Amino acid sequence: MNWRRNQVAVTAAAFVGFTGFTLVMPFLPLYIRELGVTDDGDIALWTGVTLGVTPGIAALVAPFWGRVGDRFGNKILVQRSLIAFMLVMIAMSCATRAWHLFALRVVQGFVGGYGPLTLSMAALSAPREQMAHAIGTVQTAQRLGPALGPVIGGVLAPLVGLRNAFLVACGFYAFAFVLMTVLYREPPRAERRLDDRRPSLTTILAFENLLLLMLVIFGLQLVDRSFGPVLPLHLGQLGYGAEDVPLLAGILFSTLAVSGAFGNQLAARLMKRWSPRTLIATAALVGAAALALFALATTAWVLAACTTIVGLCIGTSLTTAFTAAGAAIPRDVHTTAFGFLTSASLIGVAVSPVLSGLVAARSIVVVFVAGVVALVVLAVVVRRLMVERPTTVEQAPTVED
Repeated sequence: MNWRRNQVAVTAAAFVGFTGFTLVMPFLPLYIRELGVTDDGDIALWTGVTLGVTPGIAALVAPFWGRVGDRFGNKILVQRSLIAFMLVMIAMSCATRAWHLFALRVVQGFVGGYGPLTLSMAALSAPREQMAHAIGTVQTAQRLGPALGPVIGGVLAPLVGLRNAFLVACGFYAFAFVLMTVLYREPPRAERRLDDRRPSLTTILAFENLLLLMLVIFGLQLVDRSFGPVLPLHLGQLGYGAEDVPLLAGILFSTLAVSGAFGNQLAARLMKRWSPRTLIATAALVGAAALALFALATTAWVLAACTTIVGLCIGTSLTTAFTAAGAAIPRDVHTTAFGFLTSASLIGVAVSPVLSGLVAARSIVVVFVAGVVALVVLAVVVRRLMVERPTTVEQAPTVED
């Protein structure tokens, strides 16, 4: 099996699929207005619940799809997911009511599982010494796709129309399906005897460091996504004019995303020198220091520099956490365990904007202070509780080991 070919297939499919996923998001409020909702408050509510329901449901079902993937293979599940996404996008282009979009996004959440599957596929295909690089590359694709998707969508919507933009997104998913079908080769799986029993979900959660790493991933996403609801407001409080805030906020958001992608790549290099425990704890502390300075800064270049460091640290820590888990997870339940890790990530993504908005109602700066505290607590907990384990071994363990 050519693991590099599999790496290309998974990375390209993740990038194309995640780009398609975010392509239609910028004009969703406009589309909801076109469907007959006229009040701005109602439009905002429909937009929020329509966007938020998918990751929430995906977080709940990710371990289930991981369980299915461990039994039947990951490739067929990714193909199923991509076909379902194509059908959902076509149906969205035909919607006539706002609740149709919400219902279709509910379906999309149930049939998703794209993210954890691609991460698990990258980890399973790569040699153990290349696992950090493989996971980091796919995470980079998953970050850059959503950064590019809204730009493409914003350009396409005026050119082809709102409804047809959903069909363009469908085309992205179709291209990802072709890439996965043609290029990816499923790695061989250990044969199980008829009397073998798969470990329960409780047993899987008891694997070394898994619950701790789920907490780490949840906490990192909590901090990473806390910027969204408050950053433009924070810039306004610093004295930037209404005409400057959108551009500066866009630059800072892009900086956070791109530096996070660099952090995903940096993790593979740093893990050759440092243990996962040391690397996660150190990155969290450095990120906390940068976030504290961000809360105190008033000039644009200092804000950008701090955002870059925060993104690097979060990206590095996330890839390290997934890699450390991958090194300890038996291959025959690999995708199930990655489903749990991704559930923790998605819950952080879903909860963070809500908590950030609630805290910001009293004080915006407290949002960043809370992020500092969260990163410091994560660093201390990891340093004290995480079990050290080599991340490069000759052969992945099995449940029987």
